[in-house]
Amino acid sequence: MAGVNDFAVRRRRMVQDQIAARGVRDQRLLTVMQEIPRHLFMEQALWRRAYEDHPLPIGGGQTISQPFIVALMTDALGLTGREKVLEIGTGSGYQTAILAKLADWVFSVERLPELSRKAQTVLEELKIFNVNLLVGDGTKGWPEEAPYDAIIVTAGAPVTPRPLVEQLTEGGRLVVPVGQRGEQSLLRLTRRGDKVLQEDLGGCRFVDLVGEYGW
Repeated sequence: MAGVNDFAVRRRRMVQDQIAARGVRDQRLLTVMQEIPRHLFMEQALWRRAYEDHPLPIGGGQTISQPFIVALMTDALGLTGREKVLEIGTGSGYQTAILAKLADWVFSVERLPELSRKAQTVLEELKIFNVNLLVGDGTKGWPEEAPYDAIIVTAGAPVTPRPLVEQLTEGGRLVVPVGQRGEQSLLRLTRRGDKVLQEDLGGCRFVDLVGEYGW
């Protein structure tokens, strides 16, 4: 089993070769991804593969996303440290941890109770406490805590869930994969008054977003 120093070296290489080399320039984000122990968010049998350039299984038919995709989606939110963020799909909790280091507060919704419990355990072990977790239908958002400055969806939707757009603040950003099963476009939507500006950030592939406003 790799030691602590070895994992630190792997994280540094991951950030340099997989993320910074592909154009992500936010130094706060790069620093956080170099610090957070990604391997702790998956089963120990997968630790040696934790910093490779692809997604890995976490149980329940779900995955922890490829490091570059995590970085790309986070970067697209444009976080400064003052935001209230909603995450749809807690999953392993890795993306949650990164958001928590870059924003003021994170609210995260997960459909599968076992994944939510595991994520809570790891986040507490890492002393990350500016996070609230909820088990439920993430396609409905978390209306009781709305509005949000930024929303990130870590599963692929057939269309953009309307409740999520409605829960954005003025100027708020929503990053969501939208398209067919197995192949989506990563979209960034920005709320401007009654209008929603949409940008296509490129192709991606996520597991299905399951719920009333998803699959």
